[in-house]
Amino acid sequence: MKAKKTSFIKDTRAADTIPLKMVFYLVITGAVIFLMAFSWNSLSPVYSGTKDSKQINDASIELMSIQNGYPRNLLEQNSPDGSTCTIKLSMPHISYLAFGVDPDPDMDGDLTDTYWIQENNTIICQYGNGVKDRYHIDGNTIYFRKGILDNNGKWIMDNNPDINRSLGVVIKGPVEGDFDFELVLEEKKYTISCF
Repeated sequence: MKAKKTSFIKDTRAADTIPLKMVFYLVITGAVIFLMAFSWNSLSPVYSGTKDSKQINDASIELMSIQNGYPRNLLEQNSPDGSTCTIKLSMPHISYLAFGVDPDPDMDGDLTDTYWIQENNTIICQYGNGVKDRYHIDGNTIYFRKGILDNNGKWIMDNNPDINRSLGVVIKGPVEGDFDFELVLEEKKYTISCF
């Protein structure tokens, strides 16, 4: 006996399972999208931390590269410019980036309530959640100092009577842009900020 042929349009044998299958596949797709979004939120800080580490390691290489260069003598008015480097940073989510100093040793988020602790050859990155990462710069001792413009438009060391605040260089977040440093000489070599 031959089976009766029906047209595709008139075939309703599985019509009742199609909506059920669609709902099932939509639920599965929604669960996959939810899990992907949840895992991205968990992995995003790890990814940005890795990106920050790369930028800070690049910055430390730039800073090391000028240490054996020519320092500008701050005691001579017409001394030629010292060795310089430009560091490109894009870290909009951090609280501060500190070169050669820990401006918040008590980790309360206030950079003005305690004395800054000098940490030569160190870059400190503090995130908004209070986590602090330290990066050591290998090589000769680097003395970081904040730079200010003098009357002649040259960068000199900030010799503020509050010696605590002139130690190191602190960039408050968001950190975004190009930051210049110059090697200078005033009794010993210093690396000053020119921004």
